[in-house]
Amino acid sequence: MIVDLRTYTMVPGRLKAFLELYEKEGLPIQLKHLGNLLGYFVTETGTQNQVVHLWGYESAADRERRRTAMENDPDWIAYRRKSAEAGNVQHQTNKLLRSTSFSPSSSQ
Repeated sequence: MIVDLRTYTMVPGRLKAFLELYEKEGLPIQLKHLGNLLGYFVTETGTQNQVVHLWGYESAADRERRRTAMENDPDWIAYRRKSAEAGNVQHQTNKLLRSTSFSPSSSQ
């Protein structure tokens, strides 16, 4: 299993606006294409104004195929434009994680 761990840091005061727009318009498109949402979180301690989400894939090739389809979806393109215009996101990082043989998620 491959896990795509994404962390978005919001402009202070913009977290609620980001979450509202994402839940209404972005999430349905991502679920359609990416499918396996493992979790979606906001930070309570440490760096504030962050959203952390994890998406599971069978392999790197599965991730690439699914993300390519999403990036070509006109609805996703429109959402990304609207999100950028809203100016909510300040910084983004993502990491691809590969499960170990003894990880509970390795058989998924």
